[in-house]
Amino acid sequence: MTEPTPSALSLLRSVFGYPAFRGAQAEIVDHVASGGDALVMMPTGGGKSLCYQLPALLRRGCGIVVSPLIALMQDQVDALLQLGVRAAFLNSSLDFARAQATEKALMAGELDLLYVAPERLLTERFLSLLDRLALDRRIALFAIDEAHCVSQWGHDFRPEYIQLSALHQQYPSVPRIALTATADALTRSEIALRLGLEEARVFLASFDRPNIRYSVVERDNPRQQLLGFLEEHRNEAGIVYCLSRRKVDETAVWLQSQGVAALPYHAGLDADTRRKHQQRFVRDDAIVMVATIAFGMGIDKPDVRFVAHLDLPKSLEAYYQETGRAGRDGEPAEAWMTYGINDVVIHGQRIDESAAGDEQKRIERQKLDAMLAYCEAAGCRRTVLLNYFGEAATPCGNCDTCLSPPELWDGTVAAQKMLSAALRTGQRFGAGHLIDILRGKATAKVGQFGHAQLPTFGIGQELDETGWRGVARQLIAGGLLHADAAQYGALKLTAAARPVLKGETTLRLRRQAVRQKGSRRKAAAFSDHATLPGNEPLFERLRQWRAELAREQGVPAYVILHDKTLREVAARQPVSQAELLEISGIGEAKAARYGAALLEALSKR
Repeated sequence: MTEPTPSALSLLRSVFGYPAFRGAQAEIVDHVASGGDALVMMPTGGGKSLCYQLPALLRRGCGIVVSPLIALMQDQVDALLQLGVRAAFLNSSLDFARAQATEKALMAGELDLLYVAPERLLTERFLSLLDRLALDRRIALFAIDEAHCVSQWGHDFRPEYIQLSALHQQYPSVPRIALTATADALTRSEIALRLGLEEARVFLASFDRPNIRYSVVERDNPRQQLLGFLEEHRNEAGIVYCLSRRKVDETAVWLQSQGVAALPYHAGLDADTRRKHQQRFVRDDAIVMVATIAFGMGIDKPDVRFVAHLDLPKSLEAYYQETGRAGRDGEPAEAWMTYGINDVVIHGQRIDESAAGDEQKRIERQKLDAMLAYCEAAGCRRTVLLNYFGEAATPCGNCDTCLSPPELWDGTVAAQKMLSAALRTGQRFGAGHLIDILRGKATAKVGQFGHAQLPTFGIGQELDETGWRGVARQLIAGGLLHADAAQYGALKLTAAARPVLKGETTLRLRRQAVRQKGSRRKAAAFSDHATLPGNEPLFERLRQWRAELAREQGVPAYVILHDKTLREVAARQPVSQAELLEISGIGEAKAARYGAALLEALSKR
């Protein structure tokens, strides 16, 4: 007698240990399991992986997961093996014998999921294996993870992703699901077009990550500002992003000299060093990774407590993707950034000097403008961020501008002074020199134009240098001034400046609010399972128990049990296997493997 096909919900509970689906997960799983194509936009930590893992288990054959994340495939597979799922990966890190053994297991029907790098999938050898599987209808589905890599407008473009349209042409009966954590309307359209998913059902989840607190500060003394921020995150894991490799190396060395467990990561390091540093970050509890954007896409580590930017990202998509690596476990996390006018100049220069066509440059400038508008927002940052992705939102109460609303003031006269200074100096100077003129500093008296004789010389005594830099940034963000990268950041007036300069309109500007130290923990209200009062020592003991197991097995601690699961265990204190199975994140395989040891650890009080 044939056994009945297990339902998606029963597999969710028995294999993954979750009591219920979240958001659109159930609908996506049902659609793909029934043979439909899907394009899924879901935030990091929203449960994207389940959207292809469950259908692969429900359908006949093996699910093929295309992922660019070679360094993380091992951890993804380790996590599935802990759940009793037959999983493996194929990429360039395997020697010939291990790759051959994996291929043999695939053809023998011994795998439920196989993770494959795109360049490996597109080889003649692997396509011939797929042809043989397809003849027997033994390909459950194709999952294309990090699908935004297909977009030339996106921030992680991978040329080999474009060739993945061949999957639809060669295996039209196999359902495909493309997934990404971030994509604006333009990028979504390109993903659908290039992957042949125009007829696919689109699932667009909320982009909101309510557990992440967003903060932006004006760059003053960036190293000390960063160190002050890290003081609030002692003994926690996080990422610090820098624009250049040199800055990554220098920042990591300086943080180490300050007693911070920091490691560098960028494409200029040799592959073995990158692998070791990434492994330490994933497997240790309190490593700070200082990195370029070469690090982080698709990071599985759920307990990253913060992401800090020492330089401005080039777009809100990039910023959202990078900050989304924090707080995947739903616990409180923070996205912190410091930026200044020089960031605008550097990004503008990169755009101008790139080999991109005029249309792409125009789009990249628009994206940079949107990033600036976010930084200079007077209202809720989350609202600005979500509106950019086409999602309506109300003030969140969990960003710096909500917690410490900036003071707004009538900056019309100050703006006129700044615009006039730029105009009267031939629009040839950057913000620093214009501020010197407005404040009447001696350094502004030199030069062939005799700036000391200008009507604007010394008329800006009402603001200090910090105040004037804030005015300059907001005029740039508001589109009244343009920082010309070709002329070393010279500020030039735009058409939008004319009404302000002529007094035909008023301008409201913001004053930078002072960051409230220690306010981060207010975000704990957004956690699904906070540890109950008095159970923190038990939770920490369980983390030590898990860390010992992880070291014995050579796997990241979260692969065994997430912090969120341990918090619930500490709060509920189960006394039997049956009660363990009621804990979110403990399925049958983990209960069988760790249940007795976990119950014993709980009994030692």
